[in-house]
Amino acid sequence: MGGSGGGYISWGKIDPKDINKDLHKQISSVEYENEVAGFLTSLLVTFNDRATASINTHLEEIRKALEKEIEGTVDLNYGGSVAKHTYVDGLSDIDSLVILNKSELENKSPEEVRDYFYSRLCDRFPNSTIEKGKLAVTVKFGDIDIQLLPSIKRGKEFQIADASGTKWSDISPKKFSQRLSNLNQKMGNKLVPTVKLAKAIIFTLPEKRRLSGYHAEALAVDIFRDYGGRMTTKDMLKYFFNEAGKKVLTPIADKTGQSKVVDAYLGGAKNINRGVVSDSLSRIARRLEKADLGQNLDSWKQIFDL
Repeated sequence: MGGSGGGYISWGKIDPKDINKDLHKQISSVEYENEVAGFLTSLLVTFNDRATASINTHLEEIRKALEKEIEGTVDLNYGGSVAKHTYVDGLSDIDSLVILNKSELENKSPEEVRDYFYSRLCDRFPNSTIEKGKLAVTVKFGDIDIQLLPSIKRGKEFQIADASGTKWSDISPKKFSQRLSNLNQKMGNKLVPTVKLAKAIIFTLPEKRRLSGYHAEALAVDIFRDYGGRMTTKDMLKYFFNEAGKKVLTPIADKTGQSKVVDAYLGGAKNINRGVVSDSLSRIARRLEKADLGQNLDSWKQIFDL
């Protein structure tokens, strides 16, 4: 029975209190992870509960107004965040391609088409603010802003105004959406929810420190292209802001062909505007990390300004 003594635990060297502490930490950690996951899920449910019927009503009213004095038809296709399912109610605008079919407007310049849109919409919606930009016309309703981008379909290609707003230019509006969709599927449909949550946090920043919605989406595709971490919205959200603070310093090419870069509004590489935005994104990354280290759900809520 003497043996060498191997194969049993000397409990006298282990304090049962330490075992209880370890178990408590493990239980607390699981509870914390579940609490944060539940909180983020509840936010996503709120974001997804947008007024679809109201938006469709606005778009139908716009279509009728634009068709009233022309031959042919006008089709309004969702673009932007709605088409990519990254729309966040109250945090995103509705972008719509206005496709001109067999209409005399097809032979007009982009400027002339925008002028026509602006005139017709001002007549139809006298109580709404109508803004005419270099590329699009925006109608500001009480519940949502709808941006209308004139588009002509020539063969299989679409054309919108080029960066100058004066000439028609070929674009591939579905090219980026497809890349985002494919990567989202590859990541177990966790990418789109992460982008929505990132947009919600970005919206809490002062306007000069915010990314545009499309820029945030383009950054996400670049950031998560080779992601190897846990497929949870919490972990992916932290990773997004950790990387975005660095990547925002360099312009991102626009895959749709609409413009040369997605983020021209921030200027060239390492422009001071990029530095300001980078600082804000990096601060968010640090706040998320601190909340996670402290396992503090209230800190997460504060980051979303709740």
